[in-house]
Amino acid sequence: MYGRNELIARYIKLRTGKTRTRKQVSSHIQVLARKRVREYQASIKAMNLDQVSKDKALQTVANLSSAQIVSASVMKPQTPFPPPVRFWPGPMPGQPGHSQDIKPFAQPPYTTLPAPVPTSISYEPLPPHRPAAIAAPVWQDRTIASAKLRLLEYSAFLETQRDRETYKHLFVHIGPSNPGYSDPVLESIDVRQIYDKFSEKKGGLKELYEKGPHNAFFLVKFWADLSSDAEEGSGAFYGVSSQYSGTENITISVSTKVCSFGKQVVEKVETEYAHMEGGKYVFRIHRSPMCEYMINFIHKLKHLPEKYMMNSVLENFTILQVVSNRETQETLLCIAFVFEVSTSEHGAQYHVYRLVND
Repeated sequence: MYGRNELIARYIKLRTGKTRTRKQVSSHIQVLARKRVREYQASIKAMNLDQVSKDKALQTVANLSSAQIVSASVMKPQTPFPPPVRFWPGPMPGQPGHSQDIKPFAQPPYTTLPAPVPTSISYEPLPPHRPAAIAAPVWQDRTIASAKLRLLEYSAFLETQRDRETYKHLFVHIGPSNPGYSDPVLESIDVRQIYDKFSEKKGGLKELYEKGPHNAFFLVKFWADLSSDAEEGSGAFYGVSSQYSGTENITISVSTKVCSFGKQVVEKVETEYAHMEGGKYVFRIHRSPMCEYMINFIHKLKHLPEKYMMNSVLENFTILQVVSNRETQETLLCIAFVFEVSTSEHGAQYHVYRLVND
């Protein structure tokens, strides 16, 4: 979900109403790529260049992917070399199927070729946001963080008791991180690509994004671990914990909205006060009970016989978390969560994107 070909398929659906699968898009790209390669080769051979330059140009074309070659076709006819293109990185380790176009680390763009493709016709993730001349805090462009609030940790879990011991299973988890300036900044995705996944009512993603601030909006793709075989008795506890740090001594309001087929089905609102720790204001929501709707949803999901069935259900299931200043109603963080089922032996995994509107 939200790989290169999925984004193209969604764009085709939105613009033409026609449905195309990921494989159909991939096949068409390859056909176009072969056609473009023949055109490039013919134009390069016809140019008044020495043989070494021609060989180098032909080798450059041969090393490009199908997506790069097709995207390069929008260049002016006299431009013989394909331009650099940002594309979805390779697969997440252990994640087959819909997730094959996404992995948790961004790769740098190609820099050896001229002129980028105009973004107005590109369906790939947009280039990462670059820091301003005055260096921002290291975590601001590399983690889920706005100018005023940063998400430190987030988890949804099941705790069970067995032989007087407590066992904890993490369905999803964002752990603490300590990024450096050498780490890549977050990739960007156009927020308009996911508007239809969330409620359009008052306080929905579209209205919130238009209100801003834009640096507070993020998309998190979770690969949820539903492999727990723990026996759920009367002592089973489903909970959610989160932790934030901020720059101001305020009271925050945390709204969590569950959406199915783009419609809000349940909302939970919590309030938390700031605590000074290590020179920062920290906000903790610890072991908040999971709502009955979510518990039943997890039960039904786990009883589906095949993972592709689970992913089919999750395709239309999203969560929107909005953290705001309780007094001023200013949006401090807005996180859109989308899901698939993890098939990795490493359990729950995730990838974070910045939401933009360029």
